[in-house]
Amino acid sequence: MSYHGGMEPPLILIVEDEKDIARFIELELQAEGYRTEVAHDGITGLSKFREVNPNLVILDLMLPVMDGIEVARRIRKTSNVPILILTAKDRIEDKVQGLDAGADDYLVKPFSIEELLARVRAHLRRVTPAITGEIRVADLVINLEGREVFRAGRRIELSNKEFELLELLAKNPGKVFTRYEIEEKVWPGYQGGSNVVDVYIGYLRKKLEAGGERRLIHTVRGVGYVLRED
Repeated sequence: MSYHGGMEPPLILIVEDEKDIARFIELELQAEGYRTEVAHDGITGLSKFREVNPNLVILDLMLPVMDGIEVARRIRKTSNVPILILTAKDRIEDKVQGLDAGADDYLVKPFSIEELLARVRAHLRRVTPAITGEIRVADLVINLEGREVFRAGRRIELSNKEFELLELLAKNPGKVFTRYEIEEKVWPGYQGGSNVVDVYIGYLRKKLEAGGERRLIHTVRGVGYVLRED
């Protein structure tokens, strides 16, 4: 798989305490063109998740320090990122517990790497828009080629930076971005006041909600902003 036109490859976080398995998965994912981050215990995995905002998490259940169930629960409090549990625990009760904790999928070890890659592709197709075309979140439609935005059929006029900010959030629904991450991606090299992100979020909300529509851009207190359906 390759990514063109400046599109950044999806980032996958692997949280797996067996280092040989983690390295094997990492190399296979990298061979497919994905970016990867690896953690070998639950606390580090959760910390890396908050640091790098991955597009998908591959999560073992039997982890040191903090188990995978608790990691999944904590991730799910702030994000809708796909979570694929990869574990040797094969009881129905374990599977139910993992899915109830917020996981989207469950694969039992030993596993086929081809099946793992297929499931990764399937989950990323669900959350990653095409390079061209449209992004749709609830009643919000963003035409990437024409740089047009519609909300409940109402056309919304945006400045270039407003569009870039909305595109960033909408391409990653459910992902929480810190103010710093947004500033780095939308205003690279910007040396102005630190509230530029908050100001532009305010502009976007005013325009997106001008017809009385419900809020799509939410504040995650102490972290940043996320676009999601509530």
